[in-house]
Amino acid sequence: MLQNWLKIAFINYKKNWLSTIINLFGLTIGLTGFMLILMHWNDEESFERWNPKKENLYYFQTYHKPENSYGNNISVPMARRAKEVIPGVEDFVLLNGSGIGVKMTTKTKTVFQNDGMTATESFFKLFPFKLIAGSYKDALKGESVIALSTDAAKNLFGKTNVAGESVKFDNKNYVVTAVYELPKENSQIKPEFIINPVEQIKSDEKNWGNFNYACFFMLKPGTDSKIVQQKFIKDIFEYRASLDKGTSGLTIQQYLDLYGPTDSVLTPLTEMKLHAKASWFGTPDFKTLMILFTLSVLIVILSAINFINLKTAQASQRAKEIGVRKAIGSTKSNLVLQFLMETFVICILSYILAMALSELLLPSFNKFYGKEMKMDDWRIYFYSFVMVMIVTLVSGLIPAMYLSNFKAIETLKGNFARSKHGVWLRNGILTLQLIISSFFIIGGLIVNQQVKHMMDKDLGYSGKQIIMINFNEDSAKPWLKYERLKNEMKNIQGVEDISYGEAVPGSNRSSSSNIDFMDKSIQGQHGSMDYEYLKFLNVKLKAGRWLDSNLSSDTINNVLVNEAFVRKFGWQDQDALKNEVKPGFDDKKYKIVGIVKDFNIRSLKTEIEPIIFFHYKETEWKRYNVYNIQLKLNTDDIDGTVKRIKTYWQNNVEQGYPFDYYFLDKQFAKTFQKYQKQQTLFTILNAMVLMVALLGLFALSSLMIEQKLKDVAIKKTLGASDGTLIVGLTKQFLWITFIAVLVSIPISYYLMNEWLKDFAYRIDMPILPFVLSMILLLILTFAVVSIKAYQATKVNLVKYLKYE
Repeated sequence: MLQNWLKIAFINYKKNWLSTIINLFGLTIGLTGFMLILMHWNDEESFERWNPKKENLYYFQTYHKPENSYGNNISVPMARRAKEVIPGVEDFVLLNGSGIGVKMTTKTKTVFQNDGMTATESFFKLFPFKLIAGSYKDALKGESVIALSTDAAKNLFGKTNVAGESVKFDNKNYVVTAVYELPKENSQIKPEFIINPVEQIKSDEKNWGNFNYACFFMLKPGTDSKIVQQKFIKDIFEYRASLDKGTSGLTIQQYLDLYGPTDSVLTPLTEMKLHAKASWFGTPDFKTLMILFTLSVLIVILSAINFINLKTAQASQRAKEIGVRKAIGSTKSNLVLQFLMETFVICILSYILAMALSELLLPSFNKFYGKEMKMDDWRIYFYSFVMVMIVTLVSGLIPAMYLSNFKAIETLKGNFARSKHGVWLRNGILTLQLIISSFFIIGGLIVNQQVKHMMDKDLGYSGKQIIMINFNEDSAKPWLKYERLKNEMKNIQGVEDISYGEAVPGSNRSSSSNIDFMDKSIQGQHGSMDYEYLKFLNVKLKAGRWLDSNLSSDTINNVLVNEAFVRKFGWQDQDALKNEVKPGFDDKKYKIVGIVKDFNIRSLKTEIEPIIFFHYKETEWKRYNVYNIQLKLNTDDIDGTVKRIKTYWQNNVEQGYPFDYYFLDKQFAKTFQKYQKQQTLFTILNAMVLMVALLGLFALSSLMIEQKLKDVAIKKTLGASDGTLIVGLTKQFLWITFIAVLVSIPISYYLMNEWLKDFAYRIDMPILPFVLSMILLLILTFAVVSIKAYQATKVNLVKYLKYE
């Protein structure tokens, strides 16, 4: 019986070769997209799963309800008190820096080592990398010890068994206490070396408001993280408020609302990559991943819809076969199984082709995402096969039930075509397909407009021809180093101007604190700078004056603020210029002398934050944080100027260090890459959807028009023109398209409006994409259907009328 079914199946595949190719093509494309996005999802979900302590490790974040904002930092006394007073907290580790690069010296050589980290002594208890040499006991206890990865050990010593060896950097000697092997599995925490910031911890151990550290808590087995979060409010945040409220005159709740945080979030270690509210290790973006996955599933659904439509449209060709089989005793269940088997053969063949195509596309996909994924995860094959079975059941069962319900007597008499059920089924499923296609067109156009809007937006500054060079070497007095370099580098040919700024466009390095005025407090970014820095960036002054090097008060307590700062306090410009504010980073008040126009230093996805600008000498600790020098280059010979700067830098400033620089405008442009990738993927998926939908529409219209060839012949005999016949044959499809677009408009509007809500600087919902979707789909529908309709007008009249 099975052999007979297969013979019949292959006869029908050959007979309806166009439909077979379209089904294979659509399902292969859909399953390929599904596999690739599923691999991407699994890869993102696999981070930190190597850690044997993962079940009890949580990443700490804060929440400030009045601002509806999340933070990713904690202070030293908060973390220590949590371990002391919250029963479920077993231990914690604080991280203060990552991606550190330093020049290290051993007895035999000096090398620059990248990707270091500072962490407290419990690090290896929470992150037990495989130990290669030494011991984890007291590995990070004290300020003169260092742990190295195997790669760092080989880089420095040429071997891995180096426990007890000495390495020197920052004018200090460090003893290697442990050598570890980094996990080969995905992880956001892969330091090449680790040191303990003992001195900084000591200086911060009583500063409840210095949120300078990332933190991981290890909870005791069986502890409910939600209960720990609740205890944080009572035992940590309210306790901190009780210490300070006496001097501020505020109630505990007023203090929390004003200074925050008001709540905590503990994210499981394995969920940190995708689901953390805020993270030191990269912005989580689960929503984008879900959108891509949903779109890939929609393409598979479109392919299944094609299958259903084409199978039901072929009913007339199979009707007599079904009638004969029923007449000789075939049961309805046998017929359903037969048609399901035919569908399964196509689906399993598409599955095999999709695996091959995914393997071919994987290198390009990896390059696009900067990954090294391989098709070695059984879940990819399993879930893809599950999708194949679902498609088989859905796209096979509906036409199978429809075809098996034909009555033997009627089909043998040729009356099967009188039923309207098949027409309604095909039209309904075709409408669903066109609704999805319309959504993709509308969505693609809106994504393109939003990305273009961001690319074209006036950023409020000019970063062209400006390069920033980071200091890679700690100096006892870094501000003096900057001043020396500024004086010397102005003589380099091609350098037009030199300045320094802490709040650099496109840089992730920044600091912030509360800024108080009377009974109100806001969170503001710090912008320590040289006098002329804002003019150096071509930022516009809105009110007041610039800082002036000739006024001593401008290095004591005078500041500039941006428009966002003024708005946050609810002031008018002239009111702001009369006021003094007290920032949390200092004990004195600062007078506002100028207001500058807002300019973006972060991604355009977020709103411009309040920033306070001041000379780096105004606050003692800020002068120790001077970390870059910025140079504006002449346009005549930028490449030559960069080479001269590099030569000077490597010979006279930081020998042995890499020349770490970038152009400000290019660095800020990197913040667009994520959205440009979304735009590219949406465009590719859009093209795939339209291709699958239009091929399906062509095949379906071909089959349906073939069923009307006798009607065409009669009308042509009665004098109907070719144009009239073409319009008559395409009119039904045009109405279906029109209705589908109308249905898709509110759905698309809602979904794309939700997507746009993620952007602080977004377009107003445009009308044009909805209109273009309607016009484009109607044109494409007419073009695709009219090809077959035109062919139908050339029908051989004798062939269809000889028996009439």
